[in-house]
Amino acid sequence: MAASSLANRLFLSATAWLVVILAITGVVLSSVYKNATERAFDRRLNLYLRTLIAEVATPDEPPDRQFQSLGEPLFDLPLSGWYWQITRTDTEKPEVRSSRSLWDKKLPKLEEQGAELTAAGIRLGYVDGPEGQNLRMVERPVDLGADGKFLVSVAGDDSEIFDETRSFDYYLGGTFTALGIVLLLTTVFQVRFGLAPLKRISDAIADIRSGRAERLEGEFPVEIAPLARETNALIDANREIVERARTHVGNLAHAIKTPLSVIVNEASAHAADPFAEKVMEQADVMRDQVAHHLERARIAARVSVVATVTEVAPAIEGLRRTMEKIHRDRGIVVEAKADPSAKFRGERQDLEEMVGNLVDNACKWAASRVLIDVLVEPPQRAGAGPRLRVIVDDDGRGLSEVERAQVARRGQRLDESKPGSGLGLSIVTDLAALYGGSLSLDSAPTGGLRAELVLPGL
Repeated sequence: MAASSLANRLFLSATAWLVVILAITGVVLSSVYKNATERAFDRRLNLYLRTLIAEVATPDEPPDRQFQSLGEPLFDLPLSGWYWQITRTDTEKPEVRSSRSLWDKKLPKLEEQGAELTAAGIRLGYVDGPEGQNLRMVERPVDLGADGKFLVSVAGDDSEIFDETRSFDYYLGGTFTALGIVLLLTTVFQVRFGLAPLKRISDAIADIRSGRAERLEGEFPVEIAPLARETNALIDANREIVERARTHVGNLAHAIKTPLSVIVNEASAHAADPFAEKVMEQADVMRDQVAHHLERARIAARVSVVATVTEVAPAIEGLRRTMEKIHRDRGIVVEAKADPSAKFRGERQDLEEMVGNLVDNACKWAASRVLIDVLVEPPQRAGAGPRLRVIVDDDGRGLSEVERAQVARRGQRLDESKPGSGLGLSIVTDLAALYGGSLSLDSAPTGGLRAELVLPGL
């Protein structure tokens, strides 16, 4: 898919939205799961906290039984990451009791770190514990009246929260990656399936341009059916315009030729009169110019027709035989070599007119031999079609660079003794240009003139 194609635009936009949506969803789910894990961890800490507060509230309990009912062996394991601490705060020197796991260390106070009391009368937060551990801690101030004031704290290693969250993120990332791949493949399928009718129209138009079809045929979705109808209507209108143009050109040709013939005939009756000679001279110029412009108009109308393809090899062979017969009295040999796969994207009549003018000109100036070579060149850029290169060489005297430039100008002739109006090369140039081709003149390896015609192929 090309960067500027509709399929690419749909795919890239769908991919961008898919990535954004999955990323946002992943972040939200990860945050929700982390908060849920944190709340579960806090409930566990609060359970231990309430147990400790209950122990503090029963000071008559024997010391050897106090604080032995938490039910968590990690509180007895030194520096395990699970700690509790009870600090009496109403004495000059605070009395501190703590779990065995805390060893000789002390827990920091959340109050000193700016943590606010919640509606439940507790503080929650993260602190740095012994051995550089990250702890999740809950603390609650307890006022027992005459029995004293205490600050009860319980902390647990927050690696449990981190490990749970990380494990969930891994599973979530893997799941979303697989989901993203499936959705991208689905998007590719949807884009290709959805744009398939447009591809059919594109192929059908290419068939029309190449001559394999004349109209867009088949059923199309309602969204693009109007496009197919309008395209067919445009093709029909184009054909009608071309037919009308051909008719008008023919009518104009007949309308102009008749008065010109009358003028020439009347002037011929007074051949000795200088005025009559001038009239005949200018009438000849007018006839040549009218013929040229009418021919150009006819050609332009014909080139506008789409869906025409010509096999080149048979047309060239027919020209070769015709030209040999025309110039038989001079013994001119015409040799032709054409690629069998060569096809011209245009009408056979135009191809014969262009190549015929070149071959006829070569035969007039050749000493004994004319060579025709037709080559097919591959496309020079992406999206372009192949090109035909028709080379016509003769073994005549050839032309200098100045003379080649002179004959390339419309109607210029170097030798008035040769038959013709001098418009042959000009017509070839105009017709080739209308097809998007070109004509160039150079020296031939045989010593004469080389005419090289480049045309659109198929």
